[in-house]
Amino acid sequence: MTDSASNEKIPVQVFVNDPAPLPAKKPGSGDENEERGNWTSQMDFMLSCIGYAVGLGNVWRFPYLCYSNGGGAFLIPYVIMLMFAGIPLFFLELSIGQYGSNGPIRCWRSVPAIRGVGYGMVAASAFVGIYYNVIICYTIFYMIQSLTSVLPWEDCHHSWNSYLCSELFDECVDEGGIVTLNKTCVPIANLTSEEKAFYNVSEDGNLTHYTDPFHDDRKGPSEEFYRNGMLHDSGSIEESGYVIWQLALCLLLAWLIVFLCLAKGIKSSGKVVYFTATFPYIVLFILLIRGLTLPGFKDGIIFFITPRWELLKNPKVWKDAAVQIFYSLSASWGGLTTLSSYNRFKNNCFRDAMIVPLLNCATSVFAGVVIFSILGAMAYELGKPVAEVVDEQFGLAFVAYPEAVTHMPGSPVWSFLFFFMLLTLGLDSQFCIIETVVTALTDQFPDYLRPRKTKLVAGYCTACFFIGLICVTQAGSYWVVLMDKYAADFALLIFAFMECIGIGWIYGAKRFTNDIRTMVGDRIVDSVLFKWWSLNWCFLTPAVLSFVLLFNWSSWSNPTAGDYEFPAWAHGFGWVLIMSSISWIPIVWVYEFVKAEGSILERFRAMGTPTSDWGPALPAHRNEAYNVHERHGTTMGGTIDGFSPEDYMHVNQPKYVPTENGIAMGNLRGESV
Repeated sequence: MTDSASNEKIPVQVFVNDPAPLPAKKPGSGDENEERGNWTSQMDFMLSCIGYAVGLGNVWRFPYLCYSNGGGAFLIPYVIMLMFAGIPLFFLELSIGQYGSNGPIRCWRSVPAIRGVGYGMVAASAFVGIYYNVIICYTIFYMIQSLTSVLPWEDCHHSWNSYLCSELFDECVDEGGIVTLNKTCVPIANLTSEEKAFYNVSEDGNLTHYTDPFHDDRKGPSEEFYRNGMLHDSGSIEESGYVIWQLALCLLLAWLIVFLCLAKGIKSSGKVVYFTATFPYIVLFILLIRGLTLPGFKDGIIFFITPRWELLKNPKVWKDAAVQIFYSLSASWGGLTTLSSYNRFKNNCFRDAMIVPLLNCATSVFAGVVIFSILGAMAYELGKPVAEVVDEQFGLAFVAYPEAVTHMPGSPVWSFLFFFMLLTLGLDSQFCIIETVVTALTDQFPDYLRPRKTKLVAGYCTACFFIGLICVTQAGSYWVVLMDKYAADFALLIFAFMECIGIGWIYGAKRFTNDIRTMVGDRIVDSVLFKWWSLNWCFLTPAVLSFVLLFNWSSWSNPTAGDYEFPAWAHGFGWVLIMSSISWIPIVWVYEFVKAEGSILERFRAMGTPTSDWGPALPAHRNEAYNVHERHGTTMGGTIDGFSPEDYMHVNQPKYVPTENGIAMGNLRGESV
């Protein structure tokens, strides 16, 4: 239709649900994908990936696993799992997210039958985000407590200390007394001959044979501060007690920081990571220099790296290496797909997939050297073997290290730096965990939620804060451990296995390779070494994951919180967490099967066929992808313009729509008729 006065074609605006992924232009943003947005620069993405992958586990989980699983020998299974599972999955997730410009749910329009994996990843991330910020609030609490001239966990003269605090025994002996069974310090001069004989004290007051009657139950002042001063530990998950207001305020501050950094999406978080992703390396380097100046540092480092080859025969060592790779690289959480979905289409995701995992693993080893150099100095100071001052995971960060810094001059400074480093490490990962959930929601409901993303982030952070209050009660630490053990454990391995099956076998490794070719070019994909990735996605990585899964299930035992055994209902709750993420896989599979039409074989074929709108977001890139696939003997997933056969049935039917100049006629494509 034309305007009779000007004889110019009236622009047509079609108010229908266009299934084609053609973004509405928003002039001035400078983004390639105007509707969804892109990283401001490639460095924003790289630092976000590094910050997401390099998290709290690099500082406390890896060093503990390394020394307990063979020291330097553990690096052999660790590197093997990195090559056969970690990097292939990292590359797969970056590629599929960047190619389709969608988060962990909508990216599985490539293989509708596997879409449940995306829902499962988002569910797991949602659960982890709740308790992960509680751990971050612990670091904030310790930072605040470090703003003093004397650290509160240096001695045993505080309201939270008990008679079992180890420093009380040392002080009693130094003052010429002994600790008796009635829990008091009695001067040796006040003891009767019978009492001296009972406690193995000689008549002249020699304590050579005297033994502390509470030796086995003694706890250091740092452990008592952690358990009693911060956690107000009730001793059981069934005794919630009261909300610890100090931790509740720290938790509120943690969620406020997350909201402020994510309020504008990747545009705001992409700038914050310039500090949060680099600052931990500066602190680690400073701590390393300080650690290397302390006596005894060599003992700690040697203890950390000394290989114990005989442990490599234990399958558990290999299982721990594989699980640590998933925790370390953050693979199968959905976060990598989320981050890469904001990339420009031609970003070199292959380069990124090589740099970030290698840097991440190097950081784990570097952090281990730093931590153990300081623990070695503490062991030297106390006259103990290094093995006796090492603690597991949370204990390493909140008990062993805080105690270690008390033996260093200027201890509050080193304590503040360490916990500030933990804060930045945790925030990077938390940003991406929350962004994964928010992106999944906005991708599912773009018309309603995308314009209201700031409000969505605010509402989500608020809800998580109130849910997380259960983790800052007197039983809070048990809830944190329970969720940590159950929320994502072997579910990550199942997600990774399904990803490999979905892309390698159903979607097709060759087709996926040509998807990557469209983004990074022929030079990289035509290399002989590039065939390594298809081999992994189809065979090697699923085989490794199958081994780890089977071993995990065959050796499964109910998780505990140290010596504390959870009640049956707590384990039931844990299994609800697991099933609420992995159950999406069969649920979506059944849904897709019922939704499909035709015979059983035709339904299965439909479940494995990409949807029409799968593929690059922009028309120019869809055309390019179509040509690349045609030249290299594969078919592009989706259609060239994003329309399904049903769309074509009415694509040319006229639609009368209002315009600024009256009524115009157009079709589904937005073309004039």
